[in-house]
Amino acid sequence: MIDHASYVIEDLVSAAAIDARVKEMAVEITQHFRDTDKLVVIGLLRGSFMFIADLVRLLDLPVEVDFIETSSYNDTMESSREVRITKDLRGEIEGQDVLVVEDIVDTGHTLNHVLTLLESRRPARMLVCALLDKPSRRETDVRADLVGFEIPDKFVVGYGIDYAQRNRNLPHIGAVRFLEPDGQ
Repeated sequence: MIDHASYVIEDLVSAAAIDARVKEMAVEITQHFRDTDKLVVIGLLRGSFMFIADLVRLLDLPVEVDFIETSSYNDTMESSREVRITKDLRGEIEGQDVLVVEDIVDTGHTLNHVLTLLESRRPARMLVCALLDKPSRRETDVRADLVGFEIPDKFVVGYGIDYAQRNRNLPHIGAVRFLEPDGQ
């Protein structure tokens, strides 16, 4: 069991900065897919849900939204590096334009696994958009085409990203700092 009083959350990326960057990214995505008949936006659950909701409202494109859910953390701060698909897409993406929306690219194992799966389904074009990127932690040769913010090697929460299912509701991104037993 996690003692939620044993850590504090220090501001890393403000809600205003997130809002401004999401608007910029929406313009870039709209421009990239300006000739599409339909853009299938695929969110990686659960961490991307706030980001995808804000992003798709700003896209000036015909959009369909679908989700895929993976598991590799199990309420810990370290990835197990074993990625499991716990919820697959409902629709088909063959021949479709696809935007993959990820909350954070860390080691890269999850994104690599998901992209391999999605590429096997033969989309027409696929672009990867990530809110956060931690390139210092990368263990695979994978990257997002469009990144909101590059961040240092800190465990983060907020704006949909959790620690043991908590802190998703924060409007900003914060770094988790664990307190010493004396509360410092």
